Amino acid sequence: MLANSEARFGIEVVGPVSVDTQWQAHCPSGIDASQFVLDWEHQQATCPQGKTSSSWSAISRKHHPELIKIQFSTTDCGPCPRRCDCVHSTSKYQRRTLTVRPLAQHTALQYARQRQRSERFQQRYALRAGIEATISQGVRAFDLRRSRYLGLPKTHLQHLAIAAAINLVRLIAWLDGDPLTPTRVSAFERLYQAA
Repeated sequence: MLANSEARFGIEVVGPVSVDTQWQAHCPSGIDASQFVLDWEHQQATCPQGKTSSSWSAISRKHHPELIKIQFSTTDCGPCPRRCDCVHSTSKYQRRTLTVRPLAQHTALQYARQRQRSERFQQRYALRAGIEATISQGVRAFDLRRSRYLGLPKTHLQHLAIAAAINLVRLIAWLDGDPLTPTRVSAFERLYQAA
């Protein structure tokens, strides 16, 4: 979605992306996948210690049919001084393996992960919370997901009426001085706050 939304639909996806779940990304001295230099043309990866990968092959998984598996040589990884930051196993025959997405998807994911750490992204993403609240109100109070009529013109008219109704409900609440409803707090968070 990140790679194709701009080209196919002319929209920019603003939302958090999944973080790297490998242990190396969560360890201060860990060598995560973003620290490797990938040469897509020659199908080689270079680790921060300057060693190049020994194999680059396509693999297919159920939900990700176009993954790339990159492996390094055990002769390079065995004597490496930073092996404990890269591989958990204490065996000298253990080697580093990376699994990455194709070029366009990998580039879009790495860019999105860097972008979501910025203050500007946090401000833009905060706007989305208001939009999601409006959609939630439309779905819960006005049955926005179901069309009572057949045909696009009648469905469009229904959506316009729902939008007007949401605005009227919010205007009346504002005139009555009703405070905004706070964001729902999960049971776990309530328990944490009580402790």
